[in-house]
Amino acid sequence: MIIIDSKLCKGCDICIATCPKNVYSKSDKVNTKNVYLPFPEHEEGCTKCGLCEVSCPDQAIYVEKEVE
Repeated sequence: MIIIDSKLCKGCDICIATCPKNVYSKSDKVNTKNVYLPFPEHEEGCTKCGLCEVSCPDQAIYVEKEVE
């Protein structure tokens, strides 16, 4: 599961650019800060590599890792 904190995200789109599996898309609706947030449109393709998480300058993304 991918969680994007809309209170922290400023819509920089770094997560969209860094995701090797093109999981993210840009929303067509603005949030309360007038920002078009990214969302995991193709979450089923996520490999949980964590690139989006570590590249987010606002720490607004959390990728839930599966526990083995």
